[in-house]
Amino acid sequence: MDLAAALRAFVRIVERGSMTAAAADLGVSQPAVSKLLRNLEAHAGARLFERGPRALRPTRQGLALYEAASAPLAAIEAALESLRGEGAAICGELRLHCPSCIGERHLHAIVMAFQDAHPAVAVALSLENRAVDLIFENFDVALRMGRPSEQALIQKRIGFSRRILVAAPAYLARAAPLRAPADLGAHDLLVTDASLRNGALRLRKGDATKDIALRPKLATNSAQVLVQALRAGRGVATAQLLLVAEELRSGALIRVLPEYEIEPSEFFLVYPSAKFLRPAVRAFVDFAAPALRRVEGIF
Repeated sequence: MDLAAALRAFVRIVERGSMTAAAADLGVSQPAVSKLLRNLEAHAGARLFERGPRALRPTRQGLALYEAASAPLAAIEAALESLRGEGAAICGELRLHCPSCIGERHLHAIVMAFQDAHPAVAVALSLENRAVDLIFENFDVALRMGRPSEQALIQKRIGFSRRILVAAPAYLARAAPLRAPADLGAHDLLVTDASLRNGALRLRKGDATKDIALRPKLATNSAQVLVQALRAGRGVATAQLLLVAEELRSGALIRVLPEYEIEPSEFFLVYPSAKFLRPAVRAFVDFAAPALRRVEGIF
């Protein structure tokens, strides 16, 4: 039995919850993974998984073996990749996850610049507005909005994303005057899901905050939809500055109530500690963190 291959398959089954998913990650067939697991259980003299109709759950012995084997295997794979890459270009595959808003406008360009510097790196970039389980879903690095709670992840703080109120000149020309937060109730409000708290918009002026109860005309989790609705003159919107900086410079959009800001969101780059040992992961984090901090609207 190839013990290293069996342990590698076992670790991926634990992390992915199924032999089919583990096989796909490892680039082998599902029967091959099943055989490796059977051989490992015979070698260990213990049942490592409880077989359910939909998923595999590690037994007490399986969890103990996973805790003992996962970190050393990751360290060995990282060391081998480092040796293969010594004196040569950083290479391999990177699986990245990012919220759609900053991914569409900024991170994809950072990824392309990274690949220009390291052309042997292949990137799979997933843009979704959800927090993923990096280990279970096999991502190397994620850009998270909000402080991560998982203790198993290393966090690199990027900064806060400034949020402001904006509208198109055409909308403001036909709408009611907007001179104070209380006037927002007379306007069509466009918001992203992250802007409201229990139906209220929290505005900040210096150290003081004010909650304004509002009923949005449009609420969306898509930054693309929000910007398109803004440009079409559909209302006043809560927007991250990093999404609308170009439109503000061109005059396509105008900032309203400029003395007020919306509670900002915080960004972090996160990655499993074992995966950071991989040279390609370490290189990307070191490249992306300062590039993200230079994005207009992040402070």
